[in-house]
Amino acid sequence: MRSDTDIASLLDRFAHGSVAAAARLITILEDGGAGAETVMDGVFPRTRGAYRVGFTGPPGAGKSSLVYRLARLFRAGGKELGIIAVDPTSPFSGGALLGDRVRMQKLADDPGVFVRSLASRGSLGGISNCTDEVADLLDAFGKELVFIETVGVGQSELEIAEKTHTVVVVLVPESGDGVQAMKAGLMEIGDIFVMNKADHPDAIRAARDLEDTLRIKDMPCGSWMPPVVLASALEEKGIDEIAGRIEEHRRHLEAHGLLDAKRRRILYSRVRDAFMERMERRIWDNVNVRRLIEGKMEEVYSGRMSPTRLVVELEKLFASTLGM
Repeated sequence: MRSDTDIASLLDRFAHGSVAAAARLITILEDGGAGAETVMDGVFPRTRGAYRVGFTGPPGAGKSSLVYRLARLFRAGGKELGIIAVDPTSPFSGGALLGDRVRMQKLADDPGVFVRSLASRGSLGGISNCTDEVADLLDAFGKELVFIETVGVGQSELEIAEKTHTVVVVLVPESGDGVQAMKAGLMEIGDIFVMNKADHPDAIRAARDLEDTLRIKDMPCGSWMPPVVLASALEEKGIDEIAGRIEEHRRHLEAHGLLDAKRRRILYSRVRDAFMERMERRIWDNVNVRRLIEGKMEEVYSGRMSPTRLVVELEKLFASTLGM
């Protein structure tokens, strides 16, 4: 366990641009607990409003290759970048199966890019539980753009919309991803759709089908119409257009007064979700709650009491405890 003095020293080095200190602070954020709270107290006031772009879509769609190509393009334009790549959790160590910088090791020597791999650790949202905090840290470290790539679990990646300003949904034509995107709800959160592997014979048809689907959505007047971009990350085709669309979406948000509202919504949802998670743990571990559950479960097992009725009693106990 690191002391507050140790963390204060790391924060001081972080403020002076130490990459090693930033990496160690991220590890503390991953570990959670009081240390993570101390880190965030020191980091959050230094944030500058970095623009956050989420990349999501089914596994194997080429998200990593696309992020790599876009990172190179934005760096050529002088942008400072942070990249958070969320990987499947190792069932043995709890760590990410792919280590830091492995997928984008060619960017590792660029001082303008900070790449960090995070383990999803069972999160159903395709992201790590500390994604927000790590994005804040990269923001405070001077990164203007923060890319967040989800793990690619398909139907459980909608949380990324509550953590980023622009969501890029990456699909490929050969596996019916357009239909899967509709089923998974990705159609509702995507600001930009990329049909990757443009050299595939079905790519143009798949992109047109996707465009047709987007056109029939009930869009409010003057709202953003998500574009569909044909691209090939491996052949570096369409990368310029995707970058342009990201900037275009940002300008749209700014012009309509939506960017600040989106930032506020992101922060509000963070407070709500973190509070609910903590309260859930505290309530479930409360001795009176546990006593009531253990005392009544036999009635539920035997069919004398429904699970719903027990939940109502638990709610009453909770309400009386808080004086509600």
